[in-house]
Amino acid sequence: MSEEKLNQPQLPSTSAIDSPSSQTLENWFEYPVRAQPHHTDYGGVVWHGSYITWMEEARVECLRSIGIEFADLVALGCDLPVVELSVRYHRSLELGKSAVVKTRMAEVTGVRINWDYAIESPDGRELYLTAKVTLVAVDREKGKIMRQLPTSVKDVLSRLSASMKN
Repeated sequence: MSEEKLNQPQLPSTSAIDSPSSQTLENWFEYPVRAQPHHTDYGGVVWHGSYITWMEEARVECLRSIGIEFADLVALGCDLPVVELSVRYHRSLELGKSAVVKTRMAEVTGVRINWDYAIESPDGRELYLTAKVTLVAVDREKGKIMRQLPTSVKDVLSRLSASMKN
């Protein structure tokens, strides 16, 4: 390593998005993806924003897997926009490669809904990304953050939480 490289300040570890152990990835919803040309830059490496799109798709499909359409949540008058996003890119994914987006709802605190993510190779040997996303419940009619989740939304999230533990 060059002396210049050694003298550069190093970023502190962000424990919230460190590499998860294989044990913590058990019982997560898995969403397979393949890096297509439109996901990559000119060098054939997946563009950073593509991972975030895959995470959104996995979250919506996770809900769908237990019979909850995201559009139905919105129809209840509750939108769930992303208000916080932490991503750690561990290794780049290249054009044509397959990966698995693993996601789960980590916790619900008030009107904040936290999700965990890991994107890894299908065999689990390569970790490409870990992330945390926080959604917040917003009243669509008023356009303001809700003070508490509507009962119907709490019920839906309870079903999701129960399905992730099984």
